[in-house]
Amino acid sequence: MGILYIVPTPVGNMEDMTFRAIRILKEVDLVLAEDTRTSGILLKHYEIKNSLMSHHKFNEHGTSAAIVNRLLAGENVALISDAGTPGISDPGFFLVREAVRAGVEVQCLPGATAFVPALVSSGLPCDRFAFEGFLPQKKGRQTKLLSLKDEERTMIFYESPYRLVKTLEQFAEVYGSDRQVSVCREISKVHEESVRGTLEEVIAHFKEHAPKGEIVVVLAGKVE
Repeated sequence: MGILYIVPTPVGNMEDMTFRAIRILKEVDLVLAEDTRTSGILLKHYEIKNSLMSHHKFNEHGTSAAIVNRLLAGENVALISDAGTPGISDPGFFLVREAVRAGVEVQCLPGATAFVPALVSSGLPCDRFAFEGFLPQKKGRQTKLLSLKDEERTMIFYESPYRLVKTLEQFAEVYGSDRQVSVCREISKVHEESVRGTLEEVIAHFKEHAPKGEIVVVLAGKVE
């Protein structure tokens, strides 16, 4: 029986790739990629010449059964996403669940995940936290925001630069404009930046300086 490897890839700097991740991607029989064009650039950079197959949220329900059969037949398979650790706001959960149900060994390599450096560098408590990922864009958004009103743990959200100010303004309305927040963008890239302060202060900053790039919002929990 083969092994399903979950392999994190850099969220920014190519040097964040681990030696083990490179070795696994060279040795497996098949690499599953969220976007074969994006992953093709990564593999070429590390001189990894391996079979690539598309595996994303739009086809994972249709392709997972065949992949599990290949694993059961003895092939080793690696799953990567465009950036970071598969399964964290990226495809991966469904395949892992099906592999586990079939008795296949699943190994997740340690590696890059955007929210960890954003959390640790925020200056907010990181011993206990709630990872919320992307908020619903429309239906259920207000309900989700209200459900977190009494959350005492530090909260982590992913957001696009186009919706950031609106999201921060909604946070201010629900949680109060004096709530502490850290907005980290372009993690591990040349223009990495963290903007910290109250929601009011950070909103003012991004109204004056339009946000760009990948963004992680770290919001303080409710203080008793």
